[in-house]
Amino acid sequence: MSRELEIMEAQVMWEPDSKRNTHMDQFRAAVAAACGVRLANYNELYQWSVEHYPDFWAEFWKFSGITFSRLYTEVIDSSKGIADVPEWFRGSRLNYAENLLKHKENDKVALYAAQEGKEEILKVTFGELRQHVALYAAAMRKMGVQTGDRVVGYLPNGIHAVEAMLAAASVGAIWSATSPDFGVNGVLDRFSQIQPKLIFSVEAVIYNGKKHNHLEKLQSVVKGLPDLKKVVVIPYISSKDSIDISKIPNCIFLEDFLATGKGDQAPQLEFEQLPFSHPLFIMYSSGTTGAPKCMVHSAGGTLIQHLKEHILHGNMTSSDVIMYYTTTGWMMWNWLVSALAVGSSVVLYDGSPLVPSPNVLWDLVDRLGITILGTGAKWLAVLEEKNLKPCETHNLQTLHTILSTGSPLKPQSYEYVYKCIKSSVLLGSISGGTDIVSCFMGQNVTIPVYKGEIQARNLGMAVEAWGDEGKPVWGESGELVCTKPMPCQPTHFWNDENGIKYRKAYFSKFPGVWSHGDYCKINPKTGGIVMLGRSDGTLNPSGVRFGSSEIYNIVEAFEEVSDSLCVPQYSKDGEERVILFLKMATNQVFSLDLVRRMKEAIRMALSARHVPSLILETEGIPYTINGKKVEVAVKQIIAGKDVEQRGIFSNPETLDLYRDIPELQDF
Repeated sequence: MSRELEIMEAQVMWEPDSKRNTHMDQFRAAVAAACGVRLANYNELYQWSVEHYPDFWAEFWKFSGITFSRLYTEVIDSSKGIADVPEWFRGSRLNYAENLLKHKENDKVALYAAQEGKEEILKVTFGELRQHVALYAAAMRKMGVQTGDRVVGYLPNGIHAVEAMLAAASVGAIWSATSPDFGVNGVLDRFSQIQPKLIFSVEAVIYNGKKHNHLEKLQSVVKGLPDLKKVVVIPYISSKDSIDISKIPNCIFLEDFLATGKGDQAPQLEFEQLPFSHPLFIMYSSGTTGAPKCMVHSAGGTLIQHLKEHILHGNMTSSDVIMYYTTTGWMMWNWLVSALAVGSSVVLYDGSPLVPSPNVLWDLVDRLGITILGTGAKWLAVLEEKNLKPCETHNLQTLHTILSTGSPLKPQSYEYVYKCIKSSVLLGSISGGTDIVSCFMGQNVTIPVYKGEIQARNLGMAVEAWGDEGKPVWGESGELVCTKPMPCQPTHFWNDENGIKYRKAYFSKFPGVWSHGDYCKINPKTGGIVMLGRSDGTLNPSGVRFGSSEIYNIVEAFEEVSDSLCVPQYSKDGEERVILFLKMATNQVFSLDLVRRMKEAIRMALSARHVPSLILETEGIPYTINGKKVEVAVKQIIAGKDVEQRGIFSNPETLDLYRDIPELQDF
C-alpha cells in the first residue's frame, strides 16, 4: 500500500462535539485576546505554542490557577536551548502538595481505593486527606526529614502511598517509589543510588489470587540501605498483632510513627515554599542495559505539565473520576495523582486487572462512576483475545475517555474499543515517558480520533520525527525528537557529576536536540502520530530501517497469535537479519501455513524487505513489571550475552527460552 493511499484512508473513529466549549477552546480564546493573535483551530494553537513557548507557558500559568506564594521574574531565558536545561519560572515559590490539596470542598471524595478480591472500597475525602498528610508530615519533621532528603515507598497503589508522597512533598523532601513486585536487587539498584532517610512498606500484598509476603524482601532491602533512619511498616493484608517486625532495624508500625507527630493537638498542614525547579520525584530508567539512571523531576515542571495535560488535553474538571491501572513504580502513577490538583476524584486499584474476573475494571467504572479510565495497550488486546464485550455486560454511562499507553495501541484495538466497549468514548493513545514524567503527544478533546493514530502532539512540545541526517521527515518513520525546552525535562540525573550521563542519554544522537529513543511517524494530513517502537530496537535489514511495532500491528491481527516479539540478530561480519517469535493463542497451533500467510501479509502491507528471515514459535515473551515488551534483553541473549538486571521483569523465566535456539546458531 502506498503511503499516500494509507494517509487518504485514515479512518475517523470519533469526532468532537462542535457545540462544546472545552477548556482548550477557552484557552485558545484567552491566548488570542492576550497576545493579539488569530488562532482558528488546535493546529494553529499548537504551532503558536512551540514557536512562542515562553508566552505559551506564561499564559498557561495564568489559566491553570497554580497556587504560589511568589510570582516568577522570568519564564525562561530563551537564548538557552533544550540541551542547556534552562531554569523555568525563575524567582517563583510554590509547593506541589499544596496545589493538590487546595480543593476546598472538604466532604468531596479525593481518593477511592480498591483491592483485588475485596468487596469494600475505601474512601478518603479532601478534608480527611489534608488531615492525614498533616500527620505524616509532622512525624517526618519530628524524625528529622528536611528539604532535599529522600523518602521512598516500596508500596502498592493505595491510599498510604499517596499520603506519604504528599507529606514528603509538603516538607520539600524528594519522593521515589517502587512497587512490591520488584525483587530485592531491582529495588536496591534504584534506592541505593539515592540514599533514602525513610522508607514506607507493607507486610504483604495480594496479586492474582495469592498472598505474597513482603517482610523478607523488605529486610534484605533495608540491609542494603545504610542511610535509613526509619522503616515504617503498614499492616496492609494482616492485622498488626500478627506481624513480626523485630528482625528489621529501626522499624516501626505506621500507627506508632504517626503518633510521634501528634503532640497535644492535631498538627497543621505546612507547605514549604520552594523554587519551581526544586526536586519532587526521582524516577528510574528501565535498567535493561546496566544500572537504572535516576532522573530528577522538578516540582513546578511536573505540576504545570500535568495540569496542562489534565485541564487542556483531557478537559478535566472537579466532577471527573479518574482511574489509571498502574503501579507506584510507573510514571503514570505520578501523573494520575496530579489529577487531585483539578479537584477530581482519583481511583487507586491494587491487584490483577483480570482477577477475580477480566471485568474487574469495568465493574469499578459502573460502581464508582469513573469518567476517565486509563490502561496499558496490552490489557485491551487481552480483552479482545478473550472476546469480552463490556458494552453488553456493563452500563459504562459515565465513561467519556479511555486512555492507553505503555506500548503502541494497535489499529485493531481501536476497532475493538468502539465496537465492543463504547462507541461514543474518546480513545486517547498517549505517549511520553518516565524521562519527562508526562506525555509528548496524546488525547485531545477538540479534534477527531483516527484509527491507529495518536491524535496530536501536545501543546508546547516541539516534537518532530527526524531522519539520520538530522532533518524532519513527514509521513515517514524517524527518530522522535524535541527541539525546544520543556519544563518537564529532568533537571539532572542523581550522582551525575558534570551531566555526562544526561547529555549521553538525550543529546548524543543530534547535538542540542532531545532524542527520545522512540521511532515514530507523523501523518502530515491528520497531524496524528504512529509510534513504531524503541529506536534501540530499530530493525535495519538490507538498509531498510523500521520499528518492530510495524510488524506487531500486522502479525498480532492474526487470530492464531496471542503475542509476538521481533528482534535483530547480527552475524560475525555485522550482517543483520530479523527474527520474529510468535506466542500462539490458546488452542492454536504453529504451522508452516501460518508462517507462509504471515510473510505474505507483511510483504503486502510493508515490503518484501520487511519480511523476517525466520519466524519461530516461543512459549513466552519477556515484559517489564510496568508491562512493556523487552526486545533489547532478547537481542542480547541471542547474541550470547547475559542479562543481569532480571529484577525488572515480571516474568524473568521467559528470558531463558531464547538461549541456544538451534535455528539461530549458524548465522
